[in-house]
Amino acid sequence: GEVIGETNSDDIHRIQIRETIMSHLETERKLFKKGIKVLSLFFINKVANYKCYDETGEKKGVYAEIFEEEFKEAIDVYLNQRLKFEEDAEFRKYLEKFKASEIHAGYFSIDKKGHAIDSNDKKEGGSDDVSAYDLIMKNKERLLDFKEPVRFIFSHSALREGWDNPNVFQICTLKQSSSDVRKRQEVGRGLRLCVNQDGERMDTNVLGGDVHNVN
Repeated sequence: GEVIGETNSDDIHRIQIRETIMSHLETERKLFKKGIKVLSLFFINKVANYKCYDETGEKKGVYAEIFEEEFKEAIDVYLNQRLKFEEDAEFRKYLEKFKASEIHAGYFSIDKKGHAIDSNDKKEGGSDDVSAYDLIMKNKERLLDFKEPVRFIFSHSALREGWDNPNVFQICTLKQSSSDVRKRQEVGRGLRLCVNQDGERMDTNVLGGDVHNVN
């Protein structure tokens, strides 16, 4: 369990994010024609790594910046190298439809000032991020609609229990955890039968019944 040699956690997490994006896109390519929207879920150790604040207001954290950089590069690879067939025309349009900044969202607790905070720092008067809560917790049907741009979800720990979405195909943990129970809870967010645009449950053979865990 120990790391030997020189390592940089940001570099390791960048590779994890890159691999998750590539796995996501490949899964999307396979399931798009079947009307199945693909979701990926990131568990992070600190909200500040995704969203932070200074005197000018809200800023993107390191994970959000890395994600958008890697997604833009991945999309470039797909559009210029992998999607050259006529059968991929509609999928190309789908990938080109939304900006990198539109396709990810964070679900975190917020304090009285409206700032996102780590779930374990939630004080009296704190609540959930309303905009992300409505989309992720209440409007699951909207989240699974191709018209909704969000396909990648970042969470601190709020989604570890009490939430599941049938179309989570990739789970990436950008943190270290020694708890087997917690790991099972996180992976369990994606162990569901996916649904198509009509809300119909699909057979597990749609992708072999696998959920990819980039840990």
